[in-house]
Amino acid sequence: MKIAEIKEMTTADLAERIQTEQANYKQMLLNHAVSPLANSAQIKAARRDIARLKTVLRQRELNK
Repeated sequence: MKIAEIKEMTTADLAERIQTEQANYKQMLLNHAVSPLANSAQIKAARRDIARLKTVLRQRELNK
């Protein structure tokens, strides 16, 4: 997910997306612990997407 796409989202959408991405990330970690994922780089990408989402949300909180 690109930062431009994230900035276009509303604050409520951001909060909801963070929750779903975190749930997906935890599920990926669990699945990877049981049997290795075909593409383990997805874990790293998911973690970075969550960080991007949280960064934009925090910037909006500070700018209010």
